[in-house]
Amino acid sequence: MQHSGAKLSSKNTMIRLMAYDRRAFEAFERGATRLGWAEAVKNREIGHLSIKDTLVHILNVHDSLLIAVAQGKREVWKDPARKRENIKSWGDLRRYRERVWRGIDDLTAGLTDAKLQRAAKVPWFSGRYTLEDVIFQSSFEQAHHLGEIIGAYWQMEKSPPQMMFIPTMLGLRSSTR
Repeated sequence: MQHSGAKLSSKNTMIRLMAYDRRAFEAFERGATRLGWAEAVKNREIGHLSIKDTLVHILNVHDSLLIAVAQGKREVWKDPARKRENIKSWGDLRRYRERVWRGIDDLTAGLTDAKLQRAAKVPWFSGRYTLEDVIFQSSFEQAHHLGEIIGAYWQMEKSPPQMMFIPTMLGLRSSTR
């Protein structure tokens, strides 16, 4: 996806950001599958302990912010498939990821610049903010958790998956370290 240089609306910027998040997440999921299940579920002493549980947490964040909060679909919080202890295989993770991405697709399909400026309410955050802020929160939280996973790869003396924006979105190769 090459940038044309044209001025982007907030809507287009947010759609590009969510597309990047998807590609980066899927690169890390593929990387985890290459490590194997035993390595992916091993306690790495990162924020959510294992690579698998950190990936599940990232999906939980997107699910909570971009589906439950942004679209008022709070029933997703009751879905047992989103609990890390219920993700027991790559198939379970894939099915959960696919549900989350479908929900994000629903969000982007109806997104407008006006909707991005509407007030949003995340139950665990105080203050005033917009849907656009919620999208940024979701994206930045993914980035810092992917950073934890990168550290785990380095501790294993392995190269982590790509997460830099330009190479990820344009399919370019780059050095990660």
